[in-house]
Amino acid sequence: MTTLFISDLHLDSSRPDITAQFLQFLKTDARQAEALYILGDLFEVWIGDDDTNADKLRIQSALRELTDARVPCFIMHGNRDFLIGQRFCRATGCRLLTDPTVIQLYGRRVLLMHGDILCTDDHQYQRARRILRNPIVKGIFCCLSLAQRQRLGAKIRAKSQTHISNVMNASMMQIMDVNDNAVRQTLAAHHVELLIHGHTHRPAVHRLTVNGAPATRIVLGDWYTQGSALHWDVNGYDLRTLPRTHAQ
Repeated sequence: MTTLFISDLHLDSSRPDITAQFLQFLKTDARQAEALYILGDLFEVWIGDDDTNADKLRIQSALRELTDARVPCFIMHGNRDFLIGQRFCRATGCRLLTDPTVIQLYGRRVLLMHGDILCTDDHQYQRARRILRNPIVKGIFCCLSLAQRQRLGAKIRAKSQTHISNVMNASMMQIMDVNDNAVRQTLAAHHVELLIHGHTHRPAVHRLTVNGAPATRIVLGDWYTQGSALHWDVNGYDLRTLPRTHAQ
């Protein structure tokens, strides 16, 4: 049996091709898996569990079919969908993971993260993250009507896109990647030698040294132009690209 890890699908009604590929993935690869881990940003934006968007409801139904088939599905908050809550979990059968979380996988301790808190060089993003994740701010936001949250969510999303554009124009894309010292400190703090995360949209397997011992950082890819999944079984792991066909 294989354990699957994915992240950064950014599912949205404006990109039906991504949704179609994900739904097919749930019916095929995921249905045969031992477990599925979604490490953040499943959705492009999530303004609350009461969102009645038809595409989001269809995705929730597909996840429920997976968990009803006795495939455990674990989901972690990303920077786009950190308002996913217990109502979503009840509807889908998914289990919400804290960020970070350590799991036991085929005899190894593995640290799972979305990855955004490792991007410590992006000071503007980290300030915004602290504000938006503040329980008081989240509580006030959730008290707003659905329409109000939709408008505010659109503004936050636009501001995020502007920030990304400014960083790219300044030729400083490195500040949006993880900080090497933050990675090493996090691995050491959790006493692990293997980390899996997403967020940066830079799929790769990185080898490093932590306190004189070898360690590995696996970065999951986004799903903008193709799928990306880490397959892991008793024989080891394989970071795969999942082609997107016209049939989807």
